[in-house]
Amino acid sequence: MSPLVHLPVAAASPTPFPAYTGNQNLITPGVAGFIAILLVAAITILLLIDMTRRIRRSRYREEIRIKLEAEQVEADQAAAAAERKANRNKKPATSE
Repeated sequence: MSPLVHLPVAAASPTPFPAYTGNQNLITPGVAGFIAILLVAAITILLLIDMTRRIRRSRYREEIRIKLEAEQVEADQAAAAAERKANRNKKPATSE
């Protein structure tokens, strides 16, 4: 049998926390702490809103850029097709 099986396990016994007899307001953040956390939360929310707007704006710009490039490619293809058609309809120059 393994010697580890029979080792006694020490149980952790909680140590009692003595009752605090001082001023309770000295161990809490109080009004100043509440205001500080409120300001941090408000600034965080404003930053998240601004970041969302910026990401959305850059995504829209990218979509518009892709559309414009596609339209430019279509216009170039249409111009090339029109040029080929115009060249096809031209009569070859005859030499005398």
